[in-house]
Amino acid sequence: MQEYWLTLHLTEGIGPILARRIIEKTGSVRSACDATVSVLKQIDGIGALKADRLACAIRTAKAKAKEETEKVVSKRIDLVTPDQECYPHLLRSIPDPPLVLYMIGTLEPRDLNSIALVGSRRCSHYGREQSERFSRVLAQNGFTLVSGGARGIDSACHRGALSVSGGRTIAVVGSGLDVPYPPENIELFEIIRQRGAVLSEFPLGTAPLAENFPRRNRIVSGLSRGVLVIEADERSGALITARQAADEHNRLVMAIPGRVDNPLSAGPHKLIRQGAVLVTRPEHVFEALGPLNASIPETPLFESPEDLPPSTPDSKQMFEGLSDLQQKILKVLNHEPQHVDVIAQTTETDISFVLRELTLLSLRGRVKRVDGQQYVLVK
Repeated sequence: MQEYWLTLHLTEGIGPILARRIIEKTGSVRSACDATVSVLKQIDGIGALKADRLACAIRTAKAKAKEETEKVVSKRIDLVTPDQECYPHLLRSIPDPPLVLYMIGTLEPRDLNSIALVGSRRCSHYGREQSERFSRVLAQNGFTLVSGGARGIDSACHRGALSVSGGRTIAVVGSGLDVPYPPENIELFEIIRQRGAVLSEFPLGTAPLAENFPRRNRIVSGLSRGVLVIEADERSGALITARQAADEHNRLVMAIPGRVDNPLSAGPHKLIRQGAVLVTRPEHVFEALGPLNASIPETPLFESPEDLPPSTPDSKQMFEGLSDLQQKILKVLNHEPQHVDVIAQTTETDISFVLRELTLLSLRGRVKRVDGQQYVLVK
Protein backbone atom coordinates (compact mmCIF):
# COMPACT_ATOMS: atom_id res chain seq x y z
CA MET A 1 0.00 0.00 0.00
CA GLN A 2 2.91 2.37 0.56
CA GLU A 3 3.41 2.83 -3.17
CA TYR A 4 -0.16 4.10 -3.58
CA TRP A 5 0.20 6.63 -0.75
CA LEU A 6 3.52 7.66 -2.25
CA THR A 7 1.92 8.08 -5.68
CA LEU A 8 -0.65 10.55 -4.34
CA HIS A 9 2.02 12.26 -2.26
CA LEU A 10 4.19 12.82 -5.35
CA THR A 11 1.33 13.92 -7.64
CA GLU A 12 1.69 17.56 -8.60
CA GLY A 13 -1.45 19.48 -7.66
CA ILE A 14 -2.61 17.07 -4.94
CA GLY A 15 -2.06 17.91 -1.27
CA PRO A 16 -3.17 16.04 1.84
CA ILE A 17 -6.69 17.52 1.94
CA LEU A 18 -7.50 16.94 -1.72
CA ALA A 19 -5.97 13.47 -1.57
CA ARG A 20 -8.34 12.50 1.21
CA ARG A 21 -11.32 13.77 -0.77
CA ILE A 22 -10.27 11.57 -3.69
CA ILE A 23 -9.80 8.57 -1.37
CA GLU A 24 -13.23 9.13 0.19
CA LYS A 25 -14.83 9.35 -3.26
CA THR A 26 -13.11 6.28 -4.70
CA GLY A 27 -13.18 4.15 -1.55
CA SER A 28 -9.47 3.41 -1.09
CA VAL A 29 -6.03 4.83 -1.71
CA ARG A 30 -5.45 2.19 -4.36
CA SER A 31 -8.62 3.17 -6.21
CA ALA A 32 -7.67 6.83 -5.88
CA CYS A 33 -4.54 6.17 -7.91
CA ASP A 34 -6.71 4.71 -10.69
CA ALA A 35 -9.38 7.44 -10.60
CA THR A 36 -10.71 8.37 -14.03
CA VAL A 37 -11.25 11.89 -15.28
CA SER A 38 -15.01 11.49 -14.91
CA VAL A 39 -14.64 10.50 -11.25
CA LEU A 40 -12.20 13.30 -10.51
CA LYS A 41 -14.61 15.85 -11.99
CA GLN A 42 -17.14 15.00 -9.30
CA ILE A 43 -14.80 15.87 -6.43
CA ASP A 44 -15.14 19.23 -4.73
CA GLY A 45 -12.24 21.51 -5.60
CA ILE A 46 -11.26 19.84 -8.87
CA GLY A 47 -13.57 20.58 -11.82
CA ALA A 48 -13.32 19.62 -15.50
CA LEU A 49 -10.05 21.27 -16.52
CA LYS A 50 -8.20 20.29 -13.39
CA ALA A 51 -9.51 16.70 -13.52
CA ASP A 52 -7.82 16.03 -16.84
CA ARG A 53 -4.56 17.55 -15.61
CA LEU A 54 -4.63 15.57 -12.36
CA ALA A 55 -5.31 12.28 -14.11
CA CYS A 56 -2.16 12.81 -16.18
CA ALA A 57 -0.21 13.88 -13.10
CA ILE A 58 -1.23 10.72 -11.21
CA ARG A 59 0.00 8.52 -14.06
CA THR A 60 3.33 10.36 -14.04
CA ALA A 61 3.57 10.04 -10.25
CA LYS A 62 3.18 6.25 -10.42
CA ALA A 63 6.54 5.99 -12.16
CA LYS A 64 8.06 8.47 -9.71
CA ALA A 65 6.76 6.43 -6.79
CA LYS A 66 8.54 3.30 -8.01
CA GLU A 67 11.80 5.20 -8.35
CA GLU A 68 11.36 6.82 -4.94
CA THR A 69 10.68 3.44 -3.33
CA GLU A 70 13.92 2.08 -4.71
CA LYS A 71 15.80 5.10 -3.37
CA VAL A 72 14.43 4.88 0.17
CA VAL A 73 15.23 1.17 0.30
CA SER A 74 18.80 1.77 -0.85
CA LYS A 75 19.26 4.54 1.74
CA ARG A 76 17.64 2.51 4.55
CA ILE A 77 14.90 5.07 5.06
CA ASP A 78 11.43 4.00 6.20
CA LEU A 79 8.13 5.30 4.87
CA VAL A 80 5.27 5.79 7.33
CA THR A 81 1.76 6.04 5.88
CA PRO A 82 -1.69 6.55 7.50
CA ASP A 83 -2.65 2.88 7.15
CA GLN A 84 0.21 1.81 9.44
CA GLU A 85 -0.07 1.40 13.21
CA CYS A 86 3.06 3.44 13.81
CA TYR A 87 1.63 6.54 12.11
CA PRO A 88 1.58 9.13 14.94
CA HIS A 89 -1.85 9.20 16.55
CA LEU A 90 -1.85 12.90 17.41
CA LEU A 91 -0.86 13.78 13.85
CA ARG A 92 -4.03 12.11 12.56
CA SER A 93 -6.14 14.76 14.27
CA ILE A 94 -4.84 17.81 12.34
CA PRO A 95 -6.74 19.02 9.25
CA ASP A 96 -3.97 18.11 6.78
CA PRO A 97 -1.84 15.23 8.09
CA PRO A 98 0.92 14.22 5.66
CA LEU A 99 0.24 11.30 3.34
CA VAL A 100 3.80 10.05 3.74
CA LEU A 101 6.47 10.54 6.40
CA TYR A 102 10.05 9.65 5.54
CA MET A 103 11.74 8.37 8.69
CA ILE A 104 15.08 7.30 10.07
CA GLY A 105 14.81 5.89 13.56
CA THR A 106 11.64 4.63 15.21
CA LEU A 107 8.32 5.89 16.55
CA GLU A 108 7.06 4.42 19.81
CA PRO A 109 3.69 4.42 21.60
CA ARG A 110 5.16 6.60 24.35
CA ASP A 111 5.65 9.36 21.78
CA LEU A 112 1.97 10.12 22.33
CA ASN A 113 3.28 12.03 25.34
CA SER A 114 5.18 14.57 23.22
CA ILE A 115 5.77 18.27 23.60
CA ALA A 116 7.16 20.63 20.97
CA LEU A 117 9.84 23.11 21.94
CA VAL A 118 10.52 25.81 19.34
CA GLY A 119 12.27 29.16 19.02
CA SER A 120 14.81 31.28 17.18
CA ARG A 121 17.80 30.01 15.22
CA ARG A 122 19.73 33.09 16.40
CA CYS A 123 19.07 32.57 20.09
CA SER A 124 20.97 34.04 23.01
CA HIS A 125 22.96 32.08 25.55
CA TYR A 126 19.95 32.41 27.88
CA GLY A 127 17.61 30.93 25.27
CA ARG A 128 19.90 27.99 24.55
CA GLU A 129 20.36 27.40 28.28
CA GLN A 130 16.59 27.37 28.93
CA SER A 131 15.91 25.13 25.93
CA GLU A 132 18.38 22.54 27.21
CA ARG A 133 17.13 22.83 30.79
CA PHE A 134 13.44 22.44 29.97
CA SER A 135 13.96 19.62 27.48
CA ARG A 136 16.21 17.76 29.91
CA VAL A 137 13.68 17.90 32.76
CA LEU A 138 10.74 17.10 30.47
CA ALA A 139 12.60 14.10 29.04
CA GLN A 140 13.36 12.91 32.57
CA ASN A 141 9.62 12.96 33.23
CA GLY A 142 8.67 10.83 30.24
CA PHE A 143 8.01 13.41 27.55
CA THR A 144 9.28 12.99 24.00
CA LEU A 145 10.71 16.33 22.83
CA VAL A 146 9.75 17.42 19.32
CA SER A 147 11.52 20.19 17.42
CA GLY A 148 12.66 21.19 13.94
CA GLY A 149 16.31 20.13 13.94
CA ALA A 150 17.43 23.69 13.14
CA ARG A 151 20.21 25.75 14.65
CA GLY A 152 19.67 27.52 17.97
CA ILE A 153 16.70 26.61 20.15
CA ASP A 154 15.84 23.46 18.17
CA SER A 155 19.30 21.94 18.44
CA ALA A 156 19.51 22.80 22.14
CA CYS A 157 16.16 21.09 22.68
CA HIS A 158 17.30 17.87 21.00
CA ARG A 159 20.62 17.87 22.87
CA GLY A 160 18.89 18.46 26.21
CA ALA A 161 16.58 15.49 25.69
CA LEU A 162 19.48 13.28 24.59
CA SER A 163 21.49 14.21 27.69
CA VAL A 164 19.04 12.15 29.79
CA SER A 165 19.33 8.40 30.07
CA GLY A 166 16.43 7.01 28.01
CA GLY A 167 15.41 10.47 26.81
CA ARG A 168 13.64 10.57 23.44
CA THR A 169 13.41 13.28 20.82
CA ILE A 170 11.95 13.69 17.32
CA ALA A 171 13.36 16.09 14.73
CA VAL A 172 11.11 17.19 11.86
CA VAL A 173 13.22 18.65 9.07
CA GLY A 174 12.36 20.90 6.12
CA SER A 175 14.35 19.04 3.47
CA GLY A 176 14.74 15.53 2.14
CA LEU A 177 16.32 13.16 4.65
CA ASP A 178 19.24 12.71 2.27
CA VAL A 179 19.84 16.49 2.32
CA PRO A 180 20.48 17.04 6.03
CA TYR A 181 20.04 20.65 7.10
CA PRO A 182 21.78 22.34 8.73
CA PRO A 183 24.81 20.28 7.65
CA GLU A 184 26.57 20.71 10.97
CA ASN A 185 23.78 18.68 12.60
CA ILE A 186 24.50 15.48 10.67
CA GLU A 187 26.07 13.90 13.74
CA LEU A 188 23.17 15.07 15.92
CA PHE A 189 20.64 13.53 13.52
CA GLU A 190 22.48 10.22 13.71
CA ILE A 191 22.24 10.25 17.51
CA ILE A 192 18.54 11.16 17.27
CA ARG A 193 18.03 8.20 14.92
CA GLN A 194 19.26 5.92 17.70
CA ARG A 195 17.15 7.57 20.41
CA GLY A 196 14.05 8.68 18.53
CA ALA A 197 13.32 9.64 14.94
CA VAL A 198 14.15 12.15 12.23
CA LEU A 199 11.10 12.80 10.06
CA SER A 200 10.39 14.65 6.83
CA GLU A 201 7.39 15.06 4.57
CA PHE A 202 9.60 15.97 1.63
CA PRO A 203 10.80 13.57 -1.09
CA LEU A 204 14.44 12.61 -1.25
CA GLY A 205 16.62 15.24 -2.85
CA THR A 206 14.46 18.16 -1.66
CA ALA A 207 16.57 21.19 -0.78
CA PRO A 208 15.87 23.18 2.42
CA LEU A 209 13.86 25.91 0.67
CA ALA A 210 12.24 28.66 2.75
CA GLU A 211 8.72 27.64 1.71
CA ASN A 212 9.23 24.16 3.15
CA PHE A 213 9.44 25.26 6.76
CA PRO A 214 5.86 26.44 7.38
CA ARG A 215 4.73 23.01 6.16
CA ARG A 216 7.31 21.41 8.44
CA ASN A 217 6.03 23.47 11.37
CA ARG A 218 2.50 22.03 11.18
CA ILE A 219 3.96 18.55 11.67
CA VAL A 220 5.97 19.70 14.71
CA SER A 221 2.74 21.01 16.24
CA GLY A 222 0.63 18.06 15.11
CA LEU A 223 2.93 15.53 16.75
CA SER A 224 2.68 17.24 20.13
CA ARG A 225 0.26 17.70 23.02
CA GLY A 226 1.44 21.28 23.42
CA VAL A 227 3.96 23.80 22.09
CA LEU A 228 6.48 25.69 24.23
CA VAL A 229 8.08 28.79 22.69
CA ILE A 230 11.49 30.06 23.82
CA GLU A 231 12.95 33.23 22.28
CA ALA A 232 11.45 34.29 18.97
CA ASP A 233 10.99 37.64 17.28
CA GLU A 234 7.56 38.54 15.93
CA ARG A 235 8.37 37.23 12.44
CA SER A 236 9.78 33.93 13.62
CA GLY A 237 8.57 30.60 12.27
CA ALA A 238 8.13 29.57 15.91
CA LEU A 239 5.12 31.90 16.09
CA ILE A 240 3.68 30.27 12.97
CA THR A 241 3.96 26.95 14.77
CA ALA A 242 2.27 28.43 17.85
CA ARG A 243 -0.59 29.90 15.81
CA GLN A 244 -1.17 26.60 14.03
CA ALA A 245 -1.09 24.79 17.36
CA ALA A 246 -3.74 27.05 18.90
CA ASP A 247 -5.98 27.88 15.94
CA GLU A 248 -5.87 24.74 13.81
CA HIS A 249 -4.72 21.88 16.03
CA ASN A 250 -6.34 22.69 19.38
CA ARG A 251 -3.02 22.33 21.16
CA LEU A 252 -1.96 24.15 24.30
CA VAL A 253 0.54 26.98 23.69
CA MET A 254 3.06 27.95 26.37
CA ALA A 255 5.80 30.58 26.36
CA ILE A 256 8.85 31.43 28.45
CA PRO A 257 9.26 35.18 29.07
CA GLY A 258 12.56 36.98 28.57
CA ARG A 259 14.18 40.38 29.00
CA VAL A 260 11.85 43.19 27.94
CA ASP A 261 14.65 44.88 25.98
CA ASN A 262 15.55 41.75 24.01
CA PRO A 263 13.92 41.61 20.53
CA LEU A 264 13.83 37.81 20.85
CA SER A 265 11.42 38.21 23.79
CA ALA A 266 8.84 39.94 21.58
CA GLY A 267 7.38 36.68 20.27
CA PRO A 268 6.87 34.88 23.60
CA HIS A 269 5.57 38.09 25.23
CA LYS A 270 3.07 38.57 22.39
CA LEU A 271 1.85 35.00 22.81
CA ILE A 272 1.46 35.48 26.57
CA ARG A 273 -0.62 38.64 25.99
CA GLN A 274 -2.79 36.61 23.61
CA GLY A 275 -3.45 33.93 26.21
CA ALA A 276 -0.51 31.51 26.05
CA VAL A 277 0.42 29.91 29.37
CA LEU A 278 3.32 31.75 31.01
CA VAL A 279 5.98 29.23 31.97
CA THR A 280 9.05 29.85 34.09
CA ARG A 281 9.69 26.34 35.44
CA PRO A 282 9.28 22.84 33.97
CA GLU A 283 6.71 22.19 36.68
CA HIS A 284 4.45 24.74 35.00
CA VAL A 285 4.41 22.58 31.88
CA PHE A 286 3.34 19.53 33.92
CA GLU A 287 0.57 21.57 35.54
CA ALA A 288 -0.67 22.97 32.24
CA LEU A 289 -0.72 19.68 30.32
CA GLY A 290 -1.56 17.40 33.19
CA PRO A 291 -0.74 13.69 33.20
CA LEU A 292 -1.33 11.57 30.13
CA ASN A 293 -4.56 9.70 30.72
CA ALA A 294 -3.45 6.34 32.05
CA SER A 295 -6.67 4.71 30.81
CA ILE A 296 -5.56 5.08 27.18
CA PRO A 297 -4.30 1.58 26.32
CA GLU A 298 -0.74 1.14 25.11
CA THR A 299 -1.38 -1.28 22.25
CA PRO A 300 -3.87 0.60 20.00
CA LEU A 301 -2.44 4.10 20.40
CA PHE A 302 -2.04 4.53 16.67
CA GLU A 303 -5.50 3.41 15.60
CA SER A 304 -7.65 6.11 14.04
CA PRO A 305 -10.63 7.22 16.14
CA GLU A 306 -12.97 5.69 13.53
CA ASP A 307 -11.52 2.24 14.32
CA LEU A 308 -12.27 2.45 18.03
CA PRO A 309 -15.52 1.06 19.47
CA PRO A 310 -18.24 3.71 19.42
CA SER A 311 -19.71 5.00 22.64
CA THR A 312 -23.13 6.45 23.18
CA PRO A 313 -24.63 8.63 25.91
CA ASP A 314 -26.80 5.63 26.94
CA SER A 315 -23.88 3.27 27.49
CA LYS A 316 -23.54 1.99 31.07
CA GLN A 317 -19.78 2.27 30.73
CA MET A 318 -19.78 5.75 29.20
CA PHE A 319 -17.77 7.30 32.01
CA GLU A 320 -15.59 4.32 32.91
CA GLY A 321 -11.94 5.30 33.26
CA LEU A 322 -12.56 9.00 32.61
CA SER A 323 -11.46 11.93 34.73
CA ASP A 324 -14.05 14.18 36.39
CA LEU A 325 -13.44 16.90 33.79
CA GLN A 326 -13.77 14.46 30.90
CA GLN A 327 -17.11 13.31 32.32
CA LYS A 328 -18.30 16.91 32.59
CA ILE A 329 -17.31 17.55 28.98
CA LEU A 330 -19.19 14.48 27.72
CA LYS A 331 -22.30 15.60 29.62
CA VAL A 332 -22.14 18.98 27.86
CA LEU A 333 -21.66 17.53 24.37
CA ASN A 334 -24.27 16.00 22.10
CA HIS A 335 -24.49 15.37 18.37
CA GLU A 336 -24.76 19.07 17.54
CA PRO A 337 -21.45 20.98 17.25
CA GLN A 338 -20.43 22.79 20.42
CA HIS A 339 -17.68 25.43 20.40
CA VAL A 340 -14.84 24.95 22.85
CA ASP A 341 -15.64 28.36 24.42
CA VAL A 342 -19.14 27.14 25.27
CA ILE A 343 -17.76 23.89 26.69
CA ALA A 344 -15.29 25.81 28.87
CA GLN A 345 -17.98 28.20 30.08
CA THR A 346 -20.49 25.44 30.84
CA THR A 347 -17.97 23.28 32.71
CA GLU A 348 -16.54 26.39 34.43
CA THR A 349 -13.04 25.30 33.43
CA ASP A 350 -10.09 27.14 31.91
CA ILE A 351 -10.09 26.66 28.14
CA SER A 352 -6.53 25.27 28.11
CA PHE A 353 -7.61 22.36 30.34
CA VAL A 354 -10.72 21.77 28.23
CA LEU A 355 -8.61 21.61 25.05
CA ARG A 356 -6.26 19.14 26.69
CA GLU A 357 -9.10 16.82 27.69
CA LEU A 358 -10.81 17.15 24.31
CA THR A 359 -7.60 16.00 22.65
CA LEU A 360 -7.47 12.93 24.87
CA LEU A 361 -11.17 12.21 24.34
CA SER A 362 -10.61 12.50 20.59
CA LEU A 363 -7.81 9.96 20.83
CA ARG A 364 -10.16 7.55 22.57
CA GLY A 365 -12.81 8.03 19.88
CA ARG A 366 -15.33 9.59 22.28
CA VAL A 367 -15.55 13.02 20.62
CA LYS A 368 -14.73 14.42 17.21
CA ARG A 369 -13.70 17.88 16.04
CA VAL A 370 -15.98 18.81 13.16
CA ASP A 371 -15.25 22.43 12.28
CA GLY A 372 -12.64 24.78 13.67
CA GLN A 373 -12.92 24.48 17.46
CA GLN A 374 -16.29 22.75 17.53
CA TYR A 375 -16.82 19.24 18.86
CA VAL A 376 -19.53 16.58 18.84
CA LEU A 377 -20.02 13.22 20.50
CA VAL A 378 -19.05 10.26 18.35
CA LYS A 379 -22.20 8.35 17.47
